[in-house]
Amino acid sequence: MSIPKILGIETEYGIIATGVDSNPITASSLLINSYVSRFDASIGWDFDAEMPGSDARGFNLDDVFPPDIEMNMVNTVLTNGARYYVDHAHPEVSTPECRFVSEAVLFDRAGEEIVRQSMLEAKKVLPLGAELVAYKNNSDGKGNSYGCHENYLLSRAVPFGEMASLITPHFVTRQIFCGAGKVGSEFEGMPSSSVAFQLSQRADFFEEEIGLETTLKRPIINTRDEPHCDPAKYRRLHVIVGDANMSEVATFLKLGTTAILLAMIEDKQLTNDLFLATPVAAIRQVSHDPTLRQTILLDSGKTITALELQENLCEKAEKYAERFGLESVGEEDGKTILRRWREVIQGLKEDPQTQSHIVDWVAKKRILDGMADRHKLRPTDPRLKTIDLQYHDMRPEKCLALRANLESITEVEDVLRATTTPPETTRAYFRGMCLQKWPQDVVAANWDSVVFDIGKDPLRRVPMMEPLRGTKALTEKLFQQSNTPAELVALLGDQVSGSSFKPSN
Repeated sequence: MSIPKILGIETEYGIIATGVDSNPITASSLLINSYVSRFDASIGWDFDAEMPGSDARGFNLDDVFPPDIEMNMVNTVLTNGARYYVDHAHPEVSTPECRFVSEAVLFDRAGEEIVRQSMLEAKKVLPLGAELVAYKNNSDGKGNSYGCHENYLLSRAVPFGEMASLITPHFVTRQIFCGAGKVGSEFEGMPSSSVAFQLSQRADFFEEEIGLETTLKRPIINTRDEPHCDPAKYRRLHVIVGDANMSEVATFLKLGTTAILLAMIEDKQLTNDLFLATPVAAIRQVSHDPTLRQTILLDSGKTITALELQENLCEKAEKYAERFGLESVGEEDGKTILRRWREVIQGLKEDPQTQSHIVDWVAKKRILDGMADRHKLRPTDPRLKTIDLQYHDMRPEKCLALRANLESITEVEDVLRATTTPPETTRAYFRGMCLQKWPQDVVAANWDSVVFDIGKDPLRRVPMMEPLRGTKALTEKLFQQSNTPAELVALLGDQVSGSSFKPSN
């Protein structure tokens, strides 16, 4: 049977400094420091378990990778269990691990709110009239792209190659409902003006079907084998092919449809009749056609539209749910995912404009088309690219997505609470509560451990190798019974080990 689909999102934000001379790395550091300086302590990230060169195909390239020059830059853990850090000159928020798709959407929204609060805090320390502006988008319009990555827990028993080949058609075509939309093209060798508007911000940047890289020669399937939990039992699918969404429903569908299909693969219920002949070419073909009529070539020699392929996958998922249930994603979430998946496909078939409240690219195109009509603008007018970027502006008074009548599935109160409070359904609860209760005593943390200083050598590391341990149900009493981290460590007994972690400051 498929395992619970623990999942999360890592979002890199674009950043611009106005009214002050600042490079992106400095600006990103200031943004994050402005936010975390409000708290009792800044908890560093523990890199001891990081293995970015571990490849799912059976080899390790850690020794040949260049050192990460940003290792000692701003990199902190928040009380909601999230990670907030500088990554390749961008501020990045990684949500805590979530048990349910709806939970992940909530914490993705909380990440947006954290960035907005960071911008306000940064403004207080900048010269009058200066500010740092963040954008939840995926490209700078100059050929550079930054990611919105998804992560899903899978059983190690599933052969990686089998999973990769079966999920690829979904990754190529799901952009019809979760693409963020973009004016022009950034595909190397193609004039930007040759594509007036496309579905995805990321599609132009993919060059390989499968590989380890995330910044150069980007692959549709990333092979990083870094589960952040028991590697004998689990693997983490690190997905780099998606856009950053402003629409909550689009985020919900992006995560939910993928999670269900991965569960189907684990249960050997996804057939191989939709393999693509040329996935890398197909991802651009689909993106460059807002009419949704472009056909792509299957390995069998047949042709199919992205809409038809998604409808086929949705039908398979509905049959799977009838036979196996949807406990891997949660029955309630699962039913909603299937219903909304079916609705968005039908809506796009009938008229994409009917989905402007759900699908980012449709909402953005409506705004752009209205602007072009009112001002008689040509498709190449640079003002349209400005409008494109403004859709993703994190300043509420500037953000066009907030004026697009997008459907919300979260409540404001829940979002604000999620900026400081962890989810209760995964180990993120334990991590977040440790930081809330003993901020001065937590030396560092990462996804699979928390390191305490209990006043004597060595430091104490509490391992968290099981994502579904450390939940509120399992650990709340431990926190009630412990007034100090030393008492917590004593209660945990032989589960705790010594740590050689050395703080950088």
